[in-house]
This record gives sequence, C-alpha cells and structure tokens, in this order.
Amino acid sequence: MNEDLQRPAEARTASVVELAQELIRRPSRGGIDDYGPVLTVLEDWLAARGLPHRRLHDGEDALVGLLVEIPGGHPGPWWTLDACVDTAPYGDETAWSFPPASGDVVDGWLLGRGAADSKLAAAMFCHIAADVLPRAADLHGGLAVLLDVDEHTGGFGGARAYLADPAADRPAGVMIGYPGLDEVVVGGRGLWRASLAVHAPAGHSGAGRTVVGAISRAAHLVRLLDAADLPGADGTSGFPLPPKLSVTSFHGGQGFSVTPDRCDLNIDIRTTPAFDAHDAETLVRKAVAELDAELPAPAPTEVTPVAAWPPFRLAEDEQPAAALLHAAAEAGLTVRAKTAGPSNIGNLLAGEGIRATAGFGVPYEGLHGIDERAHLAELPTVYAVYHRAVLDLLAG
Repeated sequence: MNEDLQRPAEARTASVVELAQELIRRPSRGGIDDYGPVLTVLEDWLAARGLPHRRLHDGEDALVGLLVEIPGGHPGPWWTLDACVDTAPYGDETAWSFPPASGDVVDGWLLGRGAADSKLAAAMFCHIAADVLPRAADLHGGLAVLLDVDEHTGGFGGARAYLADPAADRPAGVMIGYPGLDEVVVGGRGLWRASLAVHAPAGHSGAGRTVVGAISRAAHLVRLLDAADLPGADGTSGFPLPPKLSVTSFHGGQGFSVTPDRCDLNIDIRTTPAFDAHDAETLVRKAVAELDAELPAPAPTEVTPVAAWPPFRLAEDEQPAAALLHAAAEAGLTVRAKTAGPSNIGNLLAGEGIRATAGFGVPYEGLHGIDERAHLAELPTVYAVYHRAVLDLLAG
C-alpha cells in the first residue's frame, strides 16, 4: 500500500474510533429506538468539518438518514460509500459480558452493538469523505456517503429515500461497509417472499364428524413445498449458490377444543438467475393448487406476495468490485470475492441497476448476537484500502 495513504490512515484511526464510540453509545436498534440521537452525532461531526450533507426523509417525513455529497471538479460517475447506523436488537442483555451500548475499547476490541454492523464503518467513511474534500477539484464525478437507518428492520428506508431523491446524483456503484477482512461480497441470491392463508371448515375437536382442519391442510402444503424440485439445486446452474425454499412461519388455532378454520404461513424462497421470482411464485401457486384439489375447502388458499429482490453478481473486473479488490491486494491482503447466501442491500441496489459490493471491513465477533465487537488492529489497513479504492474510482 502506498505510504502516502497508509500514514494518514494510521493517523486517522484514533479519530475514527472516537466517533464510532459516540455512535455506539447512542442506542439505535431498528424499529425500537429513536434514530435522532445517533444521527445528530453524525450531523455535528460533519458540520464541524465543513462537509456538505443533508437529511433524508421517507414518504411520511420520518428521518431515515444523512447524505454527504462531494462533487468533483471534472465530469464523471458518482460512487457511494454506505454504512447503516441503526442496529440489530440487543437480545438477552443479561447474557452480555458488557453493556450493549458500551463503546469501550478493551484489549484492542471496540465493544458494543453496532461496533461491527456498521457504526465503525460509518465513522470510517465520514473520515474518508473529510480526506477527499480538500482535493475534490481534481477529481472526476463525485463521492456520496450514505449514513442510513431503517436497515435492520428490512425496510431499507434510508437507501430507498436516497434512490428516490431527485436532487441526488445517481451512483454508478456502491460500496457497503459490512465487516469481515477476508471477503468482498460481490453478489447474492435474490428472494421472493409470500404469506399464505390456508382455510378449512371450523369444527369441535370432539365432534363425531371428522374435519380436516386448516392446520392439517397447511401441514400437507408444507410437505408439498418441501418436496418441490428447485431447478439448479444440484449446482449446475452456473450461479455459485442454489435456490432454497424455507417455511419460516406457521400460525393457526387456539386452545384445544376447536379445529381452526385458518392457518397462516410465511414462505421465503432464495432465487438465482436460473430460478427467479416468477419461477418461485409459479412453484408456490402450483403447490397451492395441488393442495386445494386434493383436500378441498370452503375457500381457496390465498397467496399474498410480500417482497421480491433480484439476485446479483459482479465480475471481479467490474467496478466498484475491481477497485476494492485491487486496493486490498496492494495492501498485501488476500481477499476473495464471494456470493452471499443471505440477502443484503446490494439486492435492492441491483433492482435499480446499481452495482454494489459489501462485506469488507475489520474482523468481528458477535454480529447480531451477544458481545458484538470489532477488532481495531486492522483498521488502518481497511481505512487505507477504502481510501485507495475511492481515489481510484474518482481518478477518471
């Protein structure tokens, strides 16, 4: 790695950690806490350094993030660094060995919810923006830093507000600051999700007449879905991961004496280019039709689609993946490109035709679990890698 970048990265580390600590000490659990305090910390930091920024609001005027925008002095594409500053819930706080909102540094680890996902990355990206600002006149295109909330709810309100904002320059690519030193996520399976309502006649569990209740019908539907053949599941589709179907929720009935007339299911199907959202919906509706034919009921089974995101995958020579992987290699790191099983905001961006990477940052433990922490020894190198990648992308 160029020493001209490595030295500033090392000098920046203490300031990055200090800002991350302040963010961790403002609880911002998705859908639970008020996001105002954590975003105010960022607003104050950005304002003190003269970084141009503005608030993002959703359709109901709720604050869902901040956007930093640094235009270059020459024409060119815009590139975005993105890190969420809302977090997963704490879970059982008594199981933690330190307070979830600690923010302390112990034995080289930054402690607390959000240390890994993704308040340390947010602090790092703010500092990179501060480093880029003085040389903006020489750069091509522009740099945006998206500091979003409503990510861990699955609503992605901050990202959606950014993409819908007519005043924002549309990015050519986005680098998402999830942690992990060994991999850059360059792709992911898509998803198709639906809620199903299975009906049946209600009855008394002790009645002489046998009634096939909604729970029994729903259980039969689960067996049909589990037995369904998903094309490409044998690994021959050319995509690194196969499609996958999961029944993730099953609710029906109450008490003991009534055979219920309704049972509700949630279905999550992970899709690939060879088995897309249309194929997933077709498979589910075929299983539903088979159920209703084999075990008729007073009302047909209802299928209500909830969400559909496309799969995506960048080649390693596509930007911004190429810039990030090249900068990591220059830093002496062995980093592999990965296609992820779980969905991420890259799927949302792919649906908008925007290329994205995710999953490069410091080593971590306890992400979404207890005792979340981020290892700080590698922070100067990670900082230098992102800084180098940004400058390469803005070089024109």
